[in-house]
Amino acid sequence: MSIKVFFNNSCNICKMEIDHYKKHSDKSLNWIDITNNEEAISLTSKTQAELLRRLHVIQDGQVIGGAKAFLIIWSNIPKYNFLYKVFSKKPLFVLFHYAYEIAAYFLFLKNRHQLK
Repeated sequence: MSIKVFFNNSCNICKMEIDHYKKHSDKSLNWIDITNNEEAISLTSKTQAELLRRLHVIQDGQVIGGAKAFLIIWSNIPKYNFLYKVFSKKPLFVLFHYAYEIAAYFLFLKNRHQLK
């Protein structure tokens, strides 16, 4: 079963990072742009603002956002599996979680003009 990854293709930084992951991933990851995408809102049961605020994935029917979503992506890309192994450990995950939240907040502020 493929994992659906919901990302903001209209954000230059987000697009650059996701494009890089796309080059190294297989068909187990299904990349879905949230820009003006009502289906993404329906699939995730998230608001447009929530989708814009954090990266999300759907794995096994569960919507997961933020740093945990990155762990899922990294665990499914062999080249980045080492990041999953490092950052899934409790002390480092906590640091990664907060660092991600800070970076994601500033990206949200930069891109909030996309909200309807």
